[in-house]
Amino acid sequence: MDAITFQKLRDIESRFGEVEAKMSDPDIARDPSAFQRLARESKEITPIVERYRAYKAALGEISKIQEMVRGESDAEMKEMAHEELRALEARRDALDAEIPPLLIPKDPNDEKNVLLEIRAGTGGEEAALFAAALFRMYLRYAELHGWRVEILGINETGLGGYKEASAAIAGRGVFARLKFESGVHRVQRVPETEASGRIHTSAATVAVLPEAEEVDIHIDEKDLRIDVFRSSGPGGQSVNTTDSAVRITHLPTGLVVQQQDEKSQHKNKARAMKVLRARLYEMERQALASARAADRKSQVGSGDRSERIRTYNFPQGRMTDHRIDLTLYKLAAIMNGELDELLEALQREFQAEELAAE
Repeated sequence: MDAITFQKLRDIESRFGEVEAKMSDPDIARDPSAFQRLARESKEITPIVERYRAYKAALGEISKIQEMVRGESDAEMKEMAHEELRALEARRDALDAEIPPLLIPKDPNDEKNVLLEIRAGTGGEEAALFAAALFRMYLRYAELHGWRVEILGINETGLGGYKEASAAIAGRGVFARLKFESGVHRVQRVPETEASGRIHTSAATVAVLPEAEEVDIHIDEKDLRIDVFRSSGPGGQSVNTTDSAVRITHLPTGLVVQQQDEKSQHKNKARAMKVLRARLYEMERQALASARAADRKSQVGSGDRSERIRTYNFPQGRMTDHRIDLTLYKLAAIMNGELDELLEALQREFQAEELAAE
Protein backbone atom coordinates (compact mmCIF):
# COMPACT_ATOMS: atom_id res chain seq x y z
CA MET A 1 0.00 0.00 0.00
CA ASP A 2 1.44 3.38 -1.01
CA ALA A 3 2.05 6.34 1.30
CA ILE A 4 -0.81 8.43 -0.18
CA THR A 5 -3.36 5.69 0.53
CA PHE A 6 -1.99 5.28 4.05
CA GLN A 7 -2.39 9.00 4.68
CA LYS A 8 -5.99 8.91 3.41
CA LEU A 9 -6.71 6.04 5.77
CA ARG A 10 -5.14 7.85 8.71
CA ASP A 11 -7.28 10.92 7.94
CA ILE A 12 -10.44 8.80 7.74
CA GLU A 13 -9.65 7.07 11.03
CA SER A 14 -9.11 10.47 12.64
CA ARG A 15 -12.43 11.71 11.23
CA PHE A 16 -14.14 8.56 12.52
CA GLY A 17 -12.97 9.43 16.03
CA GLU A 18 -14.35 12.96 15.66
CA VAL A 19 -17.72 11.67 14.44
CA GLU A 20 -18.02 9.16 17.28
CA ALA A 21 -17.19 11.89 19.82
CA LYS A 22 -19.77 14.27 18.35
CA MET A 23 -22.46 11.59 18.39
CA SER A 24 -21.85 11.22 22.14
CA ASP A 25 -22.34 14.98 22.66
CA PRO A 26 -25.69 15.63 24.43
CA ASP A 27 -26.27 18.78 22.34
CA ILE A 28 -25.95 16.78 19.10
CA ALA A 29 -28.21 14.05 20.49
CA ARG A 30 -30.94 16.68 20.93
CA ASP A 31 -30.68 17.67 17.22
CA PRO A 32 -32.14 14.75 15.20
CA SER A 33 -31.03 16.06 11.79
CA ALA A 34 -27.43 16.67 12.94
CA PHE A 35 -27.31 13.27 14.64
CA GLN A 36 -28.64 11.52 11.51
CA ARG A 37 -26.01 13.21 9.31
CA LEU A 38 -23.26 12.02 11.64
CA ALA A 39 -24.79 8.53 11.84
CA ARG A 40 -24.82 8.29 8.02
CA GLU A 41 -21.18 9.41 7.86
CA SER A 42 -20.22 6.92 10.55
CA LYS A 43 -21.97 4.12 8.67
CA GLU A 44 -20.13 5.04 5.44
CA ILE A 45 -16.62 5.14 6.90
CA THR A 46 -16.91 2.31 9.45
CA PRO A 47 -16.06 -0.44 6.89
CA ILE A 48 -12.96 1.52 5.81
CA VAL A 49 -11.78 2.05 9.39
CA GLU A 50 -12.38 -1.61 10.30
CA ARG A 51 -10.32 -2.84 7.35
CA TYR A 52 -7.58 -0.26 7.95
CA ARG A 53 -7.25 -1.37 11.57
CA ALA A 54 -7.23 -5.02 10.53
CA TYR A 55 -4.55 -4.19 7.96
CA LYS A 56 -2.40 -2.46 10.58
CA ALA A 57 -2.89 -5.39 12.95
CA ALA A 58 -1.81 -7.84 10.24
CA LEU A 59 1.31 -5.76 9.51
CA GLY A 60 2.14 -5.71 13.23
CA GLU A 61 1.75 -9.48 13.55
CA ILE A 62 3.83 -10.08 10.43
CA SER A 63 6.61 -7.91 11.84
CA LYS A 64 6.55 -9.80 15.17
CA ILE A 65 6.71 -13.23 13.56
CA GLN A 66 9.47 -12.18 11.17
CA GLU A 67 11.48 -11.00 14.18
CA MET A 68 10.76 -14.25 16.01
CA VAL A 69 11.80 -16.39 13.02
CA ARG A 70 15.13 -14.60 12.85
CA GLY A 71 15.92 -15.54 16.44
CA GLU A 72 14.43 -19.06 16.42
CA SER A 73 16.74 -22.07 16.09
CA ASP A 74 14.17 -24.89 16.45
CA ALA A 75 13.27 -26.15 12.96
CA GLU A 76 9.72 -27.24 13.93
CA MET A 77 8.95 -23.92 15.57
CA LYS A 78 10.33 -22.11 12.52
CA GLU A 79 8.04 -24.09 10.19
CA MET A 80 5.00 -23.30 12.34
CA ALA A 81 5.94 -19.62 12.34
CA HIS A 82 6.32 -19.66 8.55
CA GLU A 83 2.85 -21.19 8.19
CA GLU A 84 1.36 -18.47 10.38
CA LEU A 85 3.33 -15.88 8.43
CA ARG A 86 1.90 -17.11 5.11
CA ALA A 87 -1.66 -16.88 6.51
CA LEU A 88 -1.06 -13.35 7.76
CA GLU A 89 0.45 -12.27 4.44
CA ALA A 90 -2.60 -13.67 2.62
CA ARG A 91 -4.82 -11.70 5.00
CA ARG A 92 -2.75 -8.54 4.40
CA ASP A 93 -2.95 -8.97 0.62
CA ALA A 94 -6.73 -9.51 0.75
CA LEU A 95 -7.20 -6.31 2.76
CA ASP A 96 -4.83 -4.50 0.40
CA ALA A 97 -7.24 -5.39 -2.45
CA GLU A 98 -10.42 -4.61 -0.49
CA ILE A 99 -9.50 -1.14 0.75
CA PRO A 100 -8.89 0.94 -2.44
CA PRO A 101 -12.44 0.51 -3.87
CA LEU A 102 -13.85 1.71 -0.54
CA LEU A 103 -11.92 4.97 -0.94
CA ILE A 104 -13.68 5.90 -4.17
CA PRO A 105 -15.81 9.01 -3.43
CA LYS A 106 -19.43 7.96 -3.15
CA ASP A 107 -21.96 9.41 -5.54
CA PRO A 108 -24.33 11.38 -3.27
CA ASN A 109 -27.20 10.30 -5.50
CA ASP A 110 -26.60 6.55 -5.15
CA GLU A 111 -29.24 6.07 -2.45
CA LYS A 112 -31.85 8.18 -4.24
CA ASN A 113 -35.00 6.89 -5.90
CA VAL A 114 -35.19 7.37 -9.66
CA LEU A 115 -37.42 8.53 -12.46
CA LEU A 116 -37.19 6.16 -15.41
CA GLU A 117 -38.07 7.59 -18.82
CA ILE A 118 -38.10 5.55 -22.02
CA ARG A 119 -38.81 6.90 -25.52
CA ALA A 120 -39.05 5.20 -28.88
CA GLY A 121 -36.26 6.36 -31.22
CA THR A 122 -35.37 5.34 -34.77
CA GLY A 123 -37.54 2.58 -36.21
CA GLY A 124 -41.20 3.59 -36.19
CA GLU A 125 -43.68 1.09 -34.72
CA GLU A 126 -40.94 -1.48 -34.04
CA ALA A 127 -39.05 1.11 -31.95
CA ALA A 128 -42.24 1.70 -29.94
CA LEU A 129 -42.67 -2.05 -29.37
CA PHE A 130 -39.04 -2.28 -28.23
CA ALA A 131 -39.52 0.70 -25.89
CA ALA A 132 -42.45 -1.16 -24.32
CA ALA A 133 -40.30 -4.29 -23.92
CA LEU A 134 -37.52 -2.28 -22.23
CA PHE A 135 -40.02 -0.64 -19.89
CA ARG A 136 -41.36 -4.06 -18.86
CA MET A 137 -37.78 -5.31 -18.40
CA TYR A 138 -36.96 -2.58 -15.88
CA LEU A 139 -40.27 -2.97 -14.06
CA ARG A 140 -39.59 -6.69 -13.76
CA TYR A 141 -36.09 -5.95 -12.41
CA ALA A 142 -37.63 -3.59 -9.84
CA GLU A 143 -40.11 -6.31 -8.86
CA LEU A 144 -37.30 -8.87 -8.40
CA HIS A 145 -35.55 -6.45 -6.01
CA GLY A 146 -38.68 -5.56 -4.06
CA TRP A 147 -38.68 -1.91 -5.16
CA ARG A 148 -41.84 0.19 -5.31
CA VAL A 149 -42.97 1.34 -8.76
CA GLU A 150 -45.37 4.15 -9.63
CA ILE A 151 -46.28 4.46 -13.31
CA LEU A 152 -46.22 8.17 -14.17
CA GLY A 153 -47.36 8.01 -17.76
CA ILE A 154 -47.55 5.83 -20.87
CA ASN A 155 -48.17 7.06 -24.42
CA GLU A 156 -49.27 3.87 -26.16
CA THR A 157 -49.46 3.15 -29.90
CA GLY A 158 -52.19 1.19 -31.63
CA LEU A 159 -50.14 -2.04 -31.69
CA GLY A 160 -49.23 -1.92 -28.00
CA GLY A 161 -45.89 -0.17 -28.33
CA TYR A 162 -44.89 2.88 -26.27
CA LYS A 163 -43.94 6.18 -27.83
CA GLU A 164 -42.84 7.10 -24.32
CA ALA A 165 -43.28 5.75 -20.81
CA SER A 166 -42.16 6.90 -17.39
CA ALA A 167 -42.16 5.53 -13.86
CA ALA A 168 -40.92 6.45 -10.39
CA ILE A 169 -38.93 3.62 -8.79
CA ALA A 170 -38.25 3.72 -5.04
CA GLY A 171 -36.05 1.49 -2.94
CA ARG A 172 -32.63 1.16 -1.38
CA GLY A 173 -29.77 2.07 -3.74
CA VAL A 174 -31.96 2.26 -6.84
CA PHE A 175 -29.92 4.95 -8.59
CA ALA A 176 -26.65 3.16 -7.79
CA ARG A 177 -27.95 0.08 -9.63
CA LEU A 178 -29.62 1.77 -12.60
CA LYS A 179 -27.53 4.88 -13.29
CA PHE A 180 -25.50 3.26 -16.08
CA GLU A 181 -28.65 2.42 -18.05
CA SER A 182 -29.08 5.91 -19.49
CA GLY A 183 -28.39 6.01 -23.22
CA VAL A 184 -29.54 4.58 -26.53
CA HIS A 185 -30.47 0.91 -26.67
CA ARG A 186 -30.51 -0.76 -30.09
CA VAL A 187 -32.51 -3.85 -31.05
CA GLN A 188 -32.04 -6.23 -33.98
CA ARG A 189 -34.95 -8.59 -34.59
CA VAL A 190 -37.70 -9.58 -37.00
CA PRO A 191 -40.59 -7.23 -36.12
CA GLU A 192 -44.10 -8.49 -35.55
CA THR A 193 -45.10 -6.05 -38.29
CA GLU A 194 -42.68 -7.58 -40.85
CA ALA A 195 -44.19 -10.25 -43.11
CA SER A 196 -41.01 -11.10 -45.08
CA GLY A 197 -38.96 -12.15 -42.06
CA ARG A 198 -36.24 -9.52 -42.53
CA ILE A 199 -34.27 -8.43 -39.47
CA HIS A 200 -34.85 -4.76 -38.63
CA THR A 201 -32.75 -2.44 -36.49
CA SER A 202 -34.43 0.16 -34.30
CA ALA A 203 -33.66 2.04 -31.10
CA ALA A 204 -35.08 3.50 -27.91
CA THR A 205 -33.62 5.95 -25.40
CA VAL A 206 -33.48 5.30 -21.66
CA ALA A 207 -33.02 8.06 -19.09
CA VAL A 208 -32.49 7.30 -15.40
CA LEU A 209 -32.79 10.46 -13.32
CA PRO A 210 -32.15 10.68 -9.57
CA GLU A 211 -35.31 11.88 -7.87
CA ALA A 212 -34.80 15.38 -6.50
CA GLU A 213 -36.37 16.68 -3.32
CA GLU A 214 -37.27 20.32 -2.77
CA VAL A 215 -34.08 20.74 -0.75
CA ASP A 216 -32.03 19.52 -3.73
CA ILE A 217 -33.40 21.94 -6.28
CA HIS A 218 -35.21 25.26 -5.69
CA ILE A 219 -37.91 26.16 -8.20
CA ASP A 220 -39.30 29.68 -8.09
CA GLU A 221 -43.05 29.82 -8.74
CA LYS A 222 -42.61 32.89 -10.95
CA ASP A 223 -40.44 30.79 -13.28
CA LEU A 224 -43.34 28.45 -14.02
CA ARG A 225 -46.20 28.63 -16.48
CA ILE A 226 -48.92 26.14 -15.58
CA ASP A 227 -51.61 25.25 -18.13
CA VAL A 228 -54.55 22.94 -17.48
CA PHE A 229 -56.54 21.19 -20.17
CA ARG A 230 -58.75 18.19 -20.80
CA SER A 231 -56.99 14.80 -20.92
CA SER A 232 -57.10 12.90 -24.19
CA GLY A 233 -56.26 9.34 -25.16
CA PRO A 234 -55.05 7.64 -28.35
CA GLY A 235 -56.62 9.17 -31.43
CA GLY A 236 -57.55 12.35 -29.60
CA GLN A 237 -60.67 11.03 -27.87
CA SER A 238 -61.58 12.69 -24.59
CA VAL A 239 -60.67 10.74 -21.46
CA ASN A 240 -61.89 13.13 -18.76
CA THR A 241 -64.69 15.66 -18.88
CA THR A 242 -62.82 18.10 -16.63
CA ASP A 243 -59.61 20.07 -17.13
CA SER A 244 -57.47 17.69 -15.05
CA ALA A 245 -54.38 17.43 -17.28
CA VAL A 246 -51.46 19.70 -16.36
CA ARG A 247 -48.63 21.14 -18.44
CA ILE A 248 -45.80 22.94 -16.61
CA THR A 249 -43.25 25.03 -18.49
CA HIS A 250 -40.05 26.07 -16.72
CA LEU A 251 -39.45 29.43 -18.36
CA PRO A 252 -35.68 29.86 -17.71
CA THR A 253 -34.79 26.50 -19.32
CA GLY A 254 -37.77 25.89 -21.61
CA LEU A 255 -38.35 22.45 -20.06
CA VAL A 256 -41.94 21.27 -20.49
CA VAL A 257 -43.55 18.51 -18.39
CA GLN A 258 -47.05 17.20 -18.95
CA GLN A 259 -49.14 14.80 -16.83
CA GLN A 260 -52.65 13.58 -17.54
CA ASP A 261 -52.94 10.01 -16.25
CA GLU A 262 -54.69 10.93 -12.99
CA LYS A 263 -58.27 12.25 -12.86
CA SER A 264 -57.22 14.77 -10.23
CA GLN A 265 -55.61 18.02 -11.40
CA HIS A 266 -53.83 18.25 -8.04
CA LYS A 267 -52.27 14.77 -8.44
CA ASN A 268 -51.21 15.49 -12.01
CA LYS A 269 -49.55 18.73 -10.91
CA ALA A 270 -47.70 16.97 -8.09
CA ARG A 271 -46.43 14.32 -10.51
CA ALA A 272 -45.39 16.93 -13.06
CA MET A 273 -43.45 18.86 -10.40
CA LYS A 274 -41.68 15.64 -9.36
CA VAL A 275 -40.57 15.06 -12.96
CA LEU A 276 -39.57 18.71 -13.44
CA ARG A 277 -37.43 18.70 -10.29
CA ALA A 278 -35.69 15.53 -11.44
CA ARG A 279 -34.96 16.92 -14.92
CA LEU A 280 -33.61 20.23 -13.55
CA TYR A 281 -31.50 18.34 -11.02
CA GLU A 282 -30.15 16.14 -13.81
CA MET A 283 -29.20 19.22 -15.83
CA GLU A 284 -27.16 20.51 -12.88
CA ARG A 285 -25.65 17.07 -12.26
CA GLN A 286 -24.57 16.71 -15.88
CA ALA A 287 -23.08 20.20 -15.91
CA LEU A 288 -20.91 19.27 -12.91
CA ALA A 289 -19.95 15.94 -14.49
CA SER A 290 -18.94 17.54 -17.77
CA ALA A 291 -16.79 20.05 -15.90
CA ARG A 292 -14.77 17.09 -14.62
CA ALA A 293 -14.73 15.61 -18.14
CA ALA A 294 -14.80 12.23 -16.47
CA ASP A 295 -18.02 10.59 -17.60
CA ARG A 296 -20.04 11.47 -20.68
CA LYS A 297 -21.43 8.00 -21.27
CA SER A 298 -24.57 8.69 -19.25
CA GLN A 299 -25.73 11.22 -21.83
CA VAL A 300 -28.96 10.36 -23.62
CA GLY A 301 -28.62 10.85 -27.36
CA SER A 302 -31.15 11.66 -30.03
CA GLY A 303 -32.27 8.07 -30.56
CA ASP A 304 -30.25 7.58 -33.72
CA ARG A 305 -28.99 4.01 -34.20
CA SER A 306 -25.33 5.09 -34.25
CA GLU A 307 -25.44 6.50 -30.71
CA ARG A 308 -25.86 3.15 -29.01
CA ILE A 309 -24.61 1.93 -25.65
CA ARG A 310 -26.10 -1.55 -25.99
CA THR A 311 -27.43 -3.92 -28.65
CA TYR A 312 -30.10 -6.59 -28.14
CA ASN A 313 -29.82 -9.17 -30.95
CA PHE A 314 -32.85 -11.46 -30.81
CA PRO A 315 -31.94 -13.90 -33.65
CA GLN A 316 -28.65 -14.70 -31.86
CA GLY A 317 -30.11 -14.44 -28.35
CA ARG A 318 -27.36 -12.07 -27.24
CA MET A 319 -26.95 -8.71 -25.55
CA THR A 320 -23.78 -6.64 -26.04
CA ASP A 321 -22.85 -3.62 -23.94
CA HIS A 322 -20.48 -1.61 -26.13
CA ARG A 323 -19.02 0.50 -23.31
CA ILE A 324 -17.38 -2.47 -21.58
CA ASP A 325 -17.34 -4.88 -24.53
CA LEU A 326 -19.47 -7.42 -22.67
CA THR A 327 -21.61 -9.96 -24.54
CA LEU A 328 -24.08 -12.24 -22.75
CA TYR A 329 -25.97 -15.03 -24.53
CA LYS A 330 -28.96 -14.93 -22.21
CA LEU A 331 -31.23 -12.39 -23.84
CA ALA A 332 -34.52 -14.01 -22.79
CA ALA A 333 -33.47 -13.87 -19.13
CA ILE A 334 -32.27 -10.27 -19.48
CA MET A 335 -35.55 -9.15 -21.05
CA ASN A 336 -37.26 -10.82 -18.08
CA GLY A 337 -35.44 -8.48 -15.72
CA GLU A 338 -32.37 -10.57 -14.85
CA LEU A 339 -29.90 -7.68 -15.12
CA ASP A 340 -27.64 -8.18 -12.11
CA GLU A 341 -24.71 -9.76 -13.98
CA LEU A 342 -24.69 -6.89 -16.48
CA LEU A 343 -25.15 -4.10 -13.93
CA GLU A 344 -22.47 -5.50 -11.62
CA ALA A 345 -20.01 -5.65 -14.54
CA LEU A 346 -20.74 -1.99 -15.31
CA GLN A 347 -20.18 -1.04 -11.66
CA ARG A 348 -16.85 -2.89 -11.58
CA GLU A 349 -15.68 -1.07 -14.71
CA PHE A 350 -16.71 2.27 -13.22
CA GLN A 351 -14.82 1.49 -10.02
CA ALA A 352 -11.71 0.56 -12.02
CA GLU A 353 -11.88 3.86 -13.92
CA GLU A 354 -12.33 5.82 -10.69
CA LEU A 355 -9.39 4.04 -9.06
CA ALA A 356 -7.23 4.79 -12.09
CA ALA A 357 -8.27 8.44 -11.92
CA GLU A 358 -7.49 8.56 -8.20
